[in-house]
Amino acid sequence: MGILSLAKALEAAKTALLDLVEVAPEADPPVCRIMDFGRFKYEQSKKLSESRKKSTVIEIKEVKFRPKTDEHDYQFKLKNILKFLNEKNKIKVSLMFKGREISHSYLGQQVMDRLVKDVAEKGQPEALPRLEGRSMIMILGPKP
Repeated sequence: MGILSLAKALEAAKTALLDLVEVAPEADPPVCRIMDFGRFKYEQSKKLSESRKKSTVIEIKEVKFRPKTDEHDYQFKLKNILKFLNEKNKIKVSLMFKGREISHSYLGQQVMDRLVKDVAEKGQPEALPRLEGRSMIMILGPKP
C-alpha cells in the first residue's frame, strides 16, 4: 500500500476488519502489515510445535566400570552401550578407582581401549579417556 500515515493505516485495517501489526520496528519508516493477528500467532505456534516434533533430543547415558570388572559384567554393560548407541544417545563411560587402584591407572586405560575397540562399528569416542581425580571418563557418540 506504500507509505501511509498512522491514521490512514488504522482506518484501512478497520475497514478490512483486520489488525495493523508492526513487522519491522527498526526500519525507517517502520513496516506494518494488515493481518489477522490471532491467526498469525496460531500459525507461529503450529510451526514451533512442528519443529519440536522433528527435532531429536540426544541424551547422555552413563555406564560405570571398575578396573576389575568381570568378563560377564563387561559384556552386559557393552550390550547396554550398543543399545544406547542404536538409539542415537551419547554415553559417558566412567571408570572408578578405589583405594590403591589409582596407582595402576594403566589397567583402566586398557579397559577403555578395549571398549573403544568393541564399539568401533556402532560408535566412536568423542572425548578420549582422561583421568579426573579417582575416575577415568570418556564420552562415546554414535557414528553418523
